[in-house]
Amino acid sequence: MELIKKYFGSQFDEQQMEQFAALDALYRDWNSKINVISRKDIDMLYEHHVLHSLAIAKAINFRDDTSILDFGTGGGFPGIPLAIAFPKCHFTMIDGTGKKIRVAQEIANSIGLKNVEIVQRRGEEEKGHYQFVVSRAVMPLPDLMKIVRKNIGGKQTNPLPNGVIVLKGGNIEGETQPFRRLIETWEISNFFSEEWFKEKHVIYLPA
Repeated sequence: MELIKKYFGSQFDEQQMEQFAALDALYRDWNSKINVISRKDIDMLYEHHVLHSLAIAKAINFRDDTSILDFGTGGGFPGIPLAIAFPKCHFTMIDGTGKKIRVAQEIANSIGLKNVEIVQRRGEEEKGHYQFVVSRAVMPLPDLMKIVRKNIGGKQTNPLPNGVIVLKGGNIEGETQPFRRLIETWEISNFFSEEWFKEKHVIYLPA
């Protein structure tokens, strides 16, 4: 939680900070029943999962009523932290694994998130249209684009045109090469000073 206060202290109200604070106990409890975060990583929940997800909020400040699809949400990342951060946006969170979706749904219910719809569904089966698709290292960008291009639509209401925003680590040159004239990249280490964020990126690709 100290990391959330450090980077977003003035941005979130009391209710949002309480929702973020509740995540630690909830994820520990659910992770003991259904393993969605590695046992070693659970102690780094805020740095490796919550703050990492919120790097997207440093790259774009979603306007109210923006519709966002979290593709391959797993246990709720980046969707749950972003849904807390942007309570007036609507998030649809999908994953093909039922037990992971159950964890994300239970945690969203526990903290009173009203702006999420959490569904067990493969990306290929998703028919809805959204202004943005967000994802965290689910698959190479060209493969992701083949699946989600059909899902991007609606009015342009944000500073960035509608498109895809993904969190990636390591060498991204190979998978971004096909889109090099369109893509925009932010180094997460420019947002957050912790060593873990070195060589991690937010990548945006307009539809």
